[in-house]
Amino acid sequence: MSNHKPLPASTPVETPLVEPVETPSRMDDLITPRIRISLAITLIGMFIFAIGAKPGLFGWDRSPVVGFVQIAVFLIGLAFICLGGYIGLHTLWWGSQRTIISDIGSRLVGTGFVIAVFAGLADVFGMGSHTFPQVPYFGPWQATGVLIGQGVVALGFLLMIPFNLHWNRR
Repeated sequence: MSNHKPLPASTPVETPLVEPVETPSRMDDLITPRIRISLAITLIGMFIFAIGAKPGLFGWDRSPVVGFVQIAVFLIGLAFICLGGYIGLHTLWWGSQRTIISDIGSRLVGTGFVIAVFAGLADVFGMGSHTFPQVPYFGPWQATGVLIGQGVVALGFLLMIPFNLHWNRR
């Protein structure tokens, strides 16, 4: 039999004489990589969008008209911009309850992207001025539709910003 008795609760516990080291909070450890990834995705998307929208800036312009490949490339770039912006702005709400306005904003980002895709590819879908046998043409109506879609995306991003949160950063 063992002769060990438990210590009474009033027994003081000795602590080492070492000063505590401040470590970053768990929230900062999770937020920082997500913000960096979202910025990287957004910048890649902006580069792809620039290639599709103005390939002449890079010396890659091979046609006087805007064709299907060029439209598809700038829409893929817009998709990356929307994804990166969504991840970054969603991360800013980390640890707090999102508002209805923010939820509406996140849905507007997706809706604006869908508007831009359908406007940009209207000829491919058979709803534009140049249907299938003709070469797809990115005309003023399609450009206006894409701009409206981008405006809806921008409005969605503005609604996702957490204006009412108080940041306790040092």
